[in-house]
Amino acid sequence: MLTMFTRELKKIETSAFLLGPRGTGKSTWIQENYAKHALVYDLLNTSELIRLSRDPSLLYQETAHLPSGTWVVIDEIQKVPLLLNEVHRIIEEKKIKFILSGSSARRLRESGVNLLAGRALTYNLYPLVSKEVGFKLDVDRQITFGMLPTSFTASNPRKYLQAYAETYLKEEIREEALTRNFGNFARFLEIAARQNGQITNTAGIARDAGVARQTVQGYFEILIDTLIGYWHSPWKLKRTTKQVSHPKFYFFDPGVVRALSGRLPYPATPEESGPLFECFLLNEIRAYLHYTGRDYPVYFWRSQNGVEVDIVLETSRGYVAIELKNSSRWEKVFNRGLHRLSEEFGKSKVSLFGVFRGARQLLIDTVLVYPALEFLRRLWGGEIIKG
Repeated sequence: MLTMFTRELKKIETSAFLLGPRGTGKSTWIQENYAKHALVYDLLNTSELIRLSRDPSLLYQETAHLPSGTWVVIDEIQKVPLLLNEVHRIIEEKKIKFILSGSSARRLRESGVNLLAGRALTYNLYPLVSKEVGFKLDVDRQITFGMLPTSFTASNPRKYLQAYAETYLKEEIREEALTRNFGNFARFLEIAARQNGQITNTAGIARDAGVARQTVQGYFEILIDTLIGYWHSPWKLKRTTKQVSHPKFYFFDPGVVRALSGRLPYPATPEESGPLFECFLLNEIRAYLHYTGRDYPVYFWRSQNGVEVDIVLETSRGYVAIELKNSSRWEKVFNRGLHRLSEEFGKSKVSLFGVFRGARQLLIDTVLVYPALEFLRRLWGGEIIKG
């Protein structure tokens, strides 16, 4: 079922790490691109995991006969980080190419092993994006159940997402021993999910979760290292001093947000829908930038008096500012932040866009406002972020 989607991440021609949260389709992508002509090691296979954990040098011995240019795949490489020492040796001596997939960068970094010193590039695989499904999606459904491939195709996505949340907690956190107090982390995770897309107040979250502020900061690092979420940092205007300096935290998928927050059994409230709509579109923009090789950093901007722009980035051709509104009607007041940034950057240097839940495209005071799906078509068509 999942092979019906042609992913935007194209086949990689050099040794690489392929990172992405569980369920994004890494194994399927690898199978489609490499399995026919690659030696594959699946570390989710218990016997394979035990065998290579006991003696990582087996990898060198078992690839010694392969000719240069052969592909070797190691799935879930973070489970045996010491294999990277062997991978390095094999690349240097035999010129064999590796795809090293994983759903956590934490154990790799903390183990202190050789991370191949630039001999392997890093690529990310995101959940499905609108272009991969032919723009045939229901925005209401996607901000409720997200874009993970199995969730997208499931007749009952609630059950899948609930199992996903439990699997993440069990396999990524408990089994990998990423935190000593599992109960505290589970409580933090629900609170963090309910604050998805909001200015992050670590002191408030620490109080609500009943843990130290430093512990909360460590928990957020776990979410980032296991690729479950990311910081959305504020843009610093050079001539402005009074502005918000704290980041927002977004999870990688709206459906996972609802599962972790315990909100799956209930319809999304208006208070939930706004941040979920932002999460859905921001994740699409991040995927677009990565898959197209642009990799511009993405920010938001907000003044202390509440004037905000959801997405700000600088491209080789100028600035792009995008305001997102989970509303079927675009009000003129929604343009305030966009116009403020336009004044700061210089009107000729910034492209202003709005995205909303309405049915028709609008042009209001130099701001091009698109319905969500039309915006996504134009994004992937290269009309929004150029250069």
